[in-house]
Amino acid sequence: MTRVFIDGEAGTTGLGIRDRLRALPVEILSIDPAKRKDAQARLEMMQKADLVVLCLPDDAAREAVALASELDHVRFLDASTAHRVADHWEYGFPELDPGQAGRIAGAQYVSNPGCYPTGAIGLLRPLIDAGLLPSDYPITINAVSGYTGGGRSEIEAHEQADGPAFELYGLGLEHKHVPEIMRYSGLLRRPIFVPSIGHFAQGMIVSIPLHLSDLSGTVRVSDIEACLHAYYDGASQVSVAAADLPRLDAASLADRDDMELRVHGNEARRQVLLTARLDNLGKGAAGAALQNIRLMCALEA
Repeated sequence: MTRVFIDGEAGTTGLGIRDRLRALPVEILSIDPAKRKDAQARLEMMQKADLVVLCLPDDAAREAVALASELDHVRFLDASTAHRVADHWEYGFPELDPGQAGRIAGAQYVSNPGCYPTGAIGLLRPLIDAGLLPSDYPITINAVSGYTGGGRSEIEAHEQADGPAFELYGLGLEHKHVPEIMRYSGLLRRPIFVPSIGHFAQGMIVSIPLHLSDLSGTVRVSDIEACLHAYYDGASQVSVAAADLPRLDAASLADRDDMELRVHGNEARRQVLLTARLDNLGKGAAGAALQNIRLMCALEA
């Protein structure tokens, strides 16, 4: 039985992963809470494990990998941002291309995708690969997440009676998810990324507007829909849903581990709005980690 140690299991993502792991035939190794910051105690837990899942801040995740640098038998799944564009780390988005699930299954080091990039890459990569969307198109990505994606400070602020209703952030246009989005979507031109937090616990919508008249040739709304359908045909956790809803509720997929993509189009106006809806704690975090753990442990995907 595969032995899994979650380094940082007391956090939101760690707890979500631990809860999901109960359904798998794995042994969960837990450290004494009093020693969770003790480097030697953590190293001893890593030595016992087959797979270490890092649910730590970026610097702490890098330190954990360095701490275990001589443990050749251990594989790592990092839920932080630290290694998402690092060399020798496989990107943990199995639907990225037809060979990605196999690469994850055989990798020693896997980096779990970010919640916002999961939606953005899921929408953009198929269109760029198909030549429908130029890689230098001036993309704008708007996204709203439930407050649980913002860490302890955001959770505490929003769970107060007078918590904020809605907040834009990342207004310096230097969000740490942008390099990840560019690398795995195929974008060559830096997008404008506008993240926000709403006064709801879980859920997320990533939206990307496009002018069809600016795309290659005479691209139609139906061409974009067909491209996404073909790309994700057979995918278990990414689906292309009908865009017949008058409104889109960001929290509708809370506690689920899948993602819905939609193409909202107005052919007469030659405009399209691409949307991805997911749970920021599900397919955007712990649910994605479980999918990667299944692959890395050769369990049913």
